[in-house]
Amino acid sequence: MKILIVGGSGFLGREVVREATAAGHAVSATFATRAGDLAGVHWLPLDLRRAGEIEAVVGDVRPDVVVNAACRKGDWGATADGAVRMAVAVSGLGSRLVHVSSDAVFSGSDVRYDESAMPDPITPYGAAKAAAETAIRVLAPAAVIARTSLIVGDGGSAHEAFVHDLAAGRRDGVLFTDDIRCPVHVADLAAALLELAAGDHAGVCHLAGPDAVSRHELGVLIAARDGLDASRLPDGRGADTGTPGALDVRLDSRRTQRTLRTRLRGAREFLRRDA
Repeated sequence: MKILIVGGSGFLGREVVREATAAGHAVSATFATRAGDLAGVHWLPLDLRRAGEIEAVVGDVRPDVVVNAACRKGDWGATADGAVRMAVAVSGLGSRLVHVSSDAVFSGSDVRYDESAMPDPITPYGAAKAAAETAIRVLAPAAVIARTSLIVGDGGSAHEAFVHDLAAGRRDGVLFTDDIRCPVHVADLAAALLELAAGDHAGVCHLAGPDAVSRHELGVLIAARDGLDASRLPDGRGADTGTPGALDVRLDSRRTQRTLRTRLRGAREFLRRDA
């Protein structure tokens, strides 16, 4: 399979690139500022805010499938407009699209959300992701829209780095006990995305772990795995701070999971020290 991975130098994108290459696919990947370091990959610069660049990259690669794993919070042009332009370019070529979306499209008012839930974002990033979803469903109805949650790895994620910095006293901050998500391991997520890319799925899919944990519990799990002092992780309540954004958002991925060979592990499993 000839695959183009948009955002291939990011945390998720890099893992998708690694797994796709290991599986023997012909892989091209884009980067915003610096090419990735994985060999055997055709690296291409791409600014999603520039329509001409999107068309040029897609036309140059002529992929069978595009996985859009790009993430630029606070940038409507890349997150919404760029994703829509990518969908148009991919559809025009007759290629398949797997677009990575986020649980940020939900407000948390319903707490639990399955694939049929309608977006009700309350942050600019969530609104951009929701706008992209809506347009893609109209312009590319055969595309997969894969919503996910907090992405954690074996030390490379932003949340893991934050926990390490807190434990070492390098940063100030608080891990909220009422900010709840369903974390997913980056390797599981990448494998699921590639499985969706190779299949005939269409529409909204949820790719999150089965465990709903707070930011603080997640931090404690990371600390236990990595031998950190969890008592140095300050806790608090997001509801007491007035910080904008949803608090309790739990993606229900059971429907999608039943259709996949890839098993999406929960945080309490993949963060075990012996995992």
